[in-house]
Amino acid sequence: MDGVVGVGAQVIVRHVRADDEARFLESAKASSGFHRPWVVLPATGREFAAYLARFDKVNAVGMVVCLRAGGDLVGMVNLNEIVRGSYWRGVLGYAVFQPYAGQGYMVEGVGLAVRYAFDRLELHRVEADIQPGNSASVRLVERLGFRKEGFSPAFIKIGGTWRDHERWALINDVY
Repeated sequence: MDGVVGVGAQVIVRHVRADDEARFLESAKASSGFHRPWVVLPATGREFAAYLARFDKVNAVGMVVCLRAGGDLVGMVNLNEIVRGSYWRGVLGYAVFQPYAGQGYMVEGVGLAVRYAFDRLELHRVEADIQPGNSASVRLVERLGFRKEGFSPAFIKIGGTWRDHERWALINDVY
């Protein structure tokens, strides 16, 4: 499969591509109430094109998590703000699509994306900024071994509102 980042027992993680647009937008629309207020995903073809344009595979990498059986989109994972030099880090973003929440697919998919960040991008750390109250995201990163490092008030603007975030990180002990 073209652009594969990782293969797990239940899911495949691959780079997001233009031909994902219709299913991605359909899944994002069906999941918008579930995602609110945690994340806002592209809702139109123009927004999806802008979303795709961000991913140069150097400073940002966009991926989708797909079921191994049938290939349906389970969710998305991004590595954003990749910095090298003295940092060698990236910021993780992710969201599950309905009806796949709570089935372990995203733990496996995000885990594969983190492994890609460490092994193929050679990053030293991956960070995740999570809004207080988003217990599902906290459980996900905890299962992957992330450690809570702090709290930042009014840290990220989502849906027009500055939102508080907990800062979580996982360090690659290999490098």
